[in-house]
Amino acid sequence: MPLFPVDNGDRKPIGGDTVSAIGLGTWAIRNPRRAFEALVEAIETGLVDNIDTAEMYGEGTAEELVGEVLRKVGRERVFVTTKVLPWRLRSFEELEKAIRASLRRLGVETVDLILIHWPLEGMPVSEQVRRLEKIAIGKGYARYIGVSNFDDRELEEALHATASAEIVVDQVHYSVLHRRWVEEKLLPLALRNNVTIQAYTPLERGRVAEHPVVRRIAERVGRTPIQVALNYLISRPRVVAIPKTENREHLREILGAMGWRLTEDAIEELERIGE
Repeated sequence: MPLFPVDNGDRKPIGGDTVSAIGLGTWAIRNPRRAFEALVEAIETGLVDNIDTAEMYGEGTAEELVGEVLRKVGRERVFVTTKVLPWRLRSFEELEKAIRASLRRLGVETVDLILIHWPLEGMPVSEQVRRLEKIAIGKGYARYIGVSNFDDRELEEALHATASAEIVVDQVHYSVLHRRWVEEKLLPLALRNNVTIQAYTPLERGRVAEHPVVRRIAERVGRTPIQVALNYLISRPRVVAIPKTENREHLREILGAMGWRLTEDAIEELERIGE
């Protein structure tokens, strides 16, 4: 049997909402116009409804790009996640200023989800989370809060730190080639606490397509290696994959990872990668 029950749904819970099992990221965009076209097409297909960004990405230009997309497709059609740099948490004033700047670039009054981009060294996790909760939730700048790049110990501390909000997401590096720690430590904790894992770099910048096990399974099931690698992730309960693409043809390949599931035997074979 696979390590986790297979989730056959293409919708994943985040707080009281659900989002598409595949979202799109905006890190290291090279061609903003092509990225804009791909993001708009993704939303207009109706298959994708969540976009991930951060104040750090392109020094705010990624948030501005997402803002353009929202104006094109309609704010109500997109669940938007952004992230604040950890040193913003050193003061309430700096944190609020940074969040307001992100909202201004996005062109929205409220973002759906704000994450701490990575833990701030030298400040207890509990204090970091309380500060984010007080400003982001307390002032109505976000509907939900979460964390990014928090290990299982840090996530455990974060979960017990909030006063009224909940930690709904931990966004981490997770792929079929980078899976051991997530599946052994983080995902079990997340599942026990209704936390969704957002998997960034799920395609390892294309490297998953070259792995012989992924390629063999792809040939067997009549899908591409990219689709197999993404389907492996979204077959996990409460896991959302957030690949990035600026290529509309690649986008269509990514979207083809939804609407079906690998067999349990294939998932078990992929689980043995790296053993």
